[in-house]
Amino acid sequence: MGDRMTPEQRHRCMSRIRGRDTKPELVVRRWLWHQGFRYRLYVKSLPGRPDIVMRKWRTVIFVNGCFWHGHDCNKRRPATHAEFWREKIERNRQRDAHNQALLQAAGWHVIVVWECQLAPKRRTETLRELDLVLSRIVLQHSDARPYTMPQEELPVAAEDATPYQ
Repeated sequence: MGDRMTPEQRHRCMSRIRGRDTKPELVVRRWLWHQGFRYRLYVKSLPGRPDIVMRKWRTVIFVNGCFWHGHDCNKRRPATHAEFWREKIERNRQRDAHNQALLQAAGWHVIVVWECQLAPKRRTETLRELDLVLSRIVLQHSDARPYTMPQEELPVAAEDATPYQ
């Protein structure tokens, strides 16, 4: 089965696909903002130019499109130029793995959110899982130490030092 569009229509369609500020990214960014997290976008100095960077927590979030990054949920492959697309998606996957390894080696927490996980049916569950992961990271980076009781016995303010008679 060939392409339903003419080459000109396909070119026009593909040229309009954005790599920044995608709908899935906006969903995650709005949720993070409402949860009180502050972040930077597309930091060029980090490998892979992550979509969202939270320096305070040394955490990066990639919001990946399932087709472009070869997620398992996407079984559809283009019928035309199939070999080109297979190679391109494989290169994207290898580049993603390399960049994530570099970030982790540099001490960054790497979170990947897939486009399919932000579909309306799964969005709440995905954002809840993201909340749990970020909570764990925040706790790891906090200076909070478990409270320990003092070793000496302190007098209670309501106690009288003299025994009752």
